[in-house]
Amino acid sequence: MHIREFQKLISDRYEKTDRERGAPKTFMWFIEEVGELSTALAGNDKGNQSEEFADVLAWLCTLANISDIDLETAIEKYTTKRVEGFKPK
Repeated sequence: MHIREFQKLISDRYEKTDRERGAPKTFMWFIEEVGELSTALAGNDKGNQSEEFADVLAWLCTLANISDIDLETAIEKYTTKRVEGFKPK
């Protein structure tokens, strides 16, 4: 599945409700999922980590959908080797 296909799947299932909730509240849900991923990464349960990665990706797609951003287009800066502003450590 391509990123655009997954983003559309999320849109088809949830976008009406997500738009009604709005970006600020949806962002709070996204951050909650990032926190759950952080907790999962501190442990050794690969199943839980996998689930939390999926949740973060789904909520990121939700935010992109209600912001009218096509993530597949957005990541072209990485896929076309045009990354700008790289800051080496």
